[in-house]
Amino acid sequence: MIRIAVLFSMLVLVTGCSSSATWGWYVINPMTPQGWVNVRFLINGMGNTILISVIAAVISICLGLVVALPALAERRWLRIINRIYVEFVRSIPLLPMLFWVFYGLPIIFKSMGLNIPIEPFWGAIITLAISDSAFTAEIFRGGIQSIARGQTEAAQTVGLNYFQTMRYVIMPQAIRRILPPLANQFIYIVKMSAFASVIGMQELTRRANELVVTEYRPLEIYSLLIVEYLVLVLIISAGVRWLERRMGSDERGR
Repeated sequence: MIRIAVLFSMLVLVTGCSSSATWGWYVINPMTPQGWVNVRFLINGMGNTILISVIAAVISICLGLVVALPALAERRWLRIINRIYVEFVRSIPLLPMLFWVFYGLPIIFKSMGLNIPIEPFWGAIITLAISDSAFTAEIFRGGIQSIARGQTEAAQTVGLNYFQTMRYVIMPQAIRRILPPLANQFIYIVKMSAFASVIGMQELTRRANELVVTEYRPLEIYSLLIVEYLVLVLIISAGVRWLERRMGSDERGR
């Protein structure tokens, strides 16, 4: 929070340079009526950015766990399915996948006799969730495999089946270990949500682009956009550190 206060103070200081012919910080100066309107316009896009990111992250975690489980199976064909999915999805850049989902899926649905349009909101969520699920699956696989085999054997000794072992023994320990990388993936989703602007989603980057077109001040407006993303990431990081302390993710003191 101290960093945020310092950044905000620097931004207010910079707005004092609005008298210069080179700078135009007045466009985002909250002390002026027009500047306040512009700042509110930008900030109002934060709700969609957060909503897209949270929904996509939840879907990605669920899908990633489902994809990770075959990688732990003893049957080779299940492990092959996992590798094909992970390597295929990880190799596709986010922007082409976004275009394929937004423009391509409706065509596929139409060929199947279904009239299902893809709205920009859901197009962004589907793309982010699928793209991130491959990375999340690898995080889950690594976390689960880091738990000693003796934990599984002990659970089986007391009569727990596979699902009970995963739920009560393996996953609680694995989640504590994979929490930091999962947090990094959530930050990745927040930043990559900016690509939703290219399909018309009214999030932070889209609103900044629209404001640049009307005000012709890209440096000042995109500077505020960077600060907004920075604030979001700092808040997420602080929340994750608090959650790590509550869950005891740091095992060095044990």
